[in-house]
Amino acid sequence: MSIVVDSTQTGSTDMDAPSPEFFTGPTADFLSYQDLLTPEEQQLLTNARTVFERDVRPIIAEHWNNATFPFEVIPALAALNLVDLCARGNNYLLHGFMTLELSRVDASISTFVGVHSGLFAAAIAQLGTDDQRERYLADALSLRKIGAFALTEPNHGSDVSRNMETTATRTGSSWTLNGVKRWIGSGTFAANVLIWARDTADDQIKGFIVSAALAGFTAEAIENKIALRIVQNATITLDNVVVAERDRLPGATSFRDTNRLLTNSRVWVGWQSVGLQFAAYDYALRYALERRQFGKPIASFQLVQEKLVRILENATTSLGLMVRIAQLQQAGTLRPEHAAMAKASCSARMRESVALGRSVLGGNGISTDYGMARVFADAEALYTYEGSYEVNTLVVGRAITGISAFQ
Repeated sequence: MSIVVDSTQTGSTDMDAPSPEFFTGPTADFLSYQDLLTPEEQQLLTNARTVFERDVRPIIAEHWNNATFPFEVIPALAALNLVDLCARGNNYLLHGFMTLELSRVDASISTFVGVHSGLFAAAIAQLGTDDQRERYLADALSLRKIGAFALTEPNHGSDVSRNMETTATRTGSSWTLNGVKRWIGSGTFAANVLIWARDTADDQIKGFIVSAALAGFTAEAIENKIALRIVQNATITLDNVVVAERDRLPGATSFRDTNRLLTNSRVWVGWQSVGLQFAAYDYALRYALERRQFGKPIASFQLVQEKLVRILENATTSLGLMVRIAQLQQAGTLRPEHAAMAKASCSARMRESVALGRSVLGGNGISTDYGMARVFADAEALYTYEGSYEVNTLVVGRAITGISAFQ
């Protein structure tokens, strides 16, 4: 399906919505890593930050509380050309900072853009045919039609490469897909879903562009989440869904090809983790300067300052790591263990940072009327998806010891 949105719609504003002046500028970029961007790139980032603050932040609180998706922000996001920047991999450092700034405003919208661009659109751009790029890529890059990426299954997450139950059986010029996928971001409204299935003939994992309108395709929303509530995750069931051979990705002939996409997706989750640390710092610093106890701002207390500095240290360390990762991507020398370390390290520091930030706000830190509660909750999803902390750590462990701790 094609999504038509009205960009004039508005939502309610977060009760604690920080003033635009407070969030203008990379206040948590303590060592000025953004200066590594060219002046033109810095201007693009400034323009994007303005859009995120103007069009995304004011409506996030209501949608997060209601677990609904703000389709009204899609035109503004499309105008920034974020999908093309990610899918084609032209400028990894600029894309990283864009991801950071969007995550700083809201992790759910950043996840929506990341899945659509870094997994769905990138798969077609990198692994598809000229015909597939002609039929699907223009609509994907412009966000006219939303794509999803379906790999995880109800019983298989980290071990899905070896134990995938979803199958694809070829008959003539078509394939029949059967199975169930779970935790599929944007799965409830995506027009097309990239389904990964095991070929019953050669036991290899292959990718298929599947229209959500096909017979036998059903998507059911996953309810009652405590994190990334705006992301519309779905359980997708495939019951004898027939897909044409022309919609099979020829560049994906085994899970090794899938893993190329996952390596880059772990990188953008690393950038997301930095963005949430920037958000935690923003909220905690502002609150500490404004909240008064014992007749003075709590920012004057030594223990509060120590927490603020620890958040800043974590964010700065994580940002430095991600800048180096972007340089490796640009040089074409990034290895899976590099991405795994980045995701594991940044998400672990993020988890500490958001907890520290929440504690600075005291009791107000658990109310969604204050932005910190959303940051704190959303961090839990980032810590787990695109490879859990534990699995990513073992990927690095295998690289440095030569011994695999999992089979």
